[in-house]
Amino acid sequence: MAGDGAGAGLLLDLDFTATEVTALRHRIAELARGAGLGGDRLDDFALAAYELLTNAVRHGGGTGRLRLLRASDRLICQVADDGAGFVAGDRKPGERPPEPTSPGGLGLFLAEQLTDGIEIVSGNGGTTVRIYITTESEQSESSYPMSIG
Repeated sequence: MAGDGAGAGLLLDLDFTATEVTALRHRIAELARGAGLGGDRLDDFALAAYELLTNAVRHGGGTGRLRLLRASDRLICQVADDGAGFVAGDRKPGERPPEPTSPGGLGLFLAEQLTDGIEIVSGNGGTTVRIYITTESEQSESSYPMSIG
C-alpha cells in the first residue's frame, strides 16, 4: 500500500475479534482526540474506523488487525483481515453508494465519505483498508465533505 506508515508514529497495533470492536471504537476516538482531532471530524473518523473493524469481522473471518498511526498532519487507520477478499468491479470506493440490492459496500462508502481518503488492497490472502484524515488546525469545515442532516 502506498504510504505504508514508514516514519509514522504507531499509536495502536493489535489483533481483534468481534467482542472488542465497540471498545476499539472508543479507544480510537480517545487516541485521535489526543492526536489533535476534534469535533465532527473526530466523530467521523471514529465511525469510519468502526466500519472497517466491523467489515473485517463480518467479511474477513471474524478477526482482524488494527493499526492506528500518526504521520505529521494526519491520522491513519489500517484494518486488515484474512478473508477471501473481494473484487470492487468498476465502482471505486466512495464514488457512489452501493446498489440497494448489493450485499455490502455501504461501510466502505461511508468510510470514504467520512475521511479524507481510502486505499483498499484485496485478494485471496485477505483485505487491507487504510483511511486517513488530516488533523491540521487549518483544515476548515468548508473543505471537508458536507454532511446531510
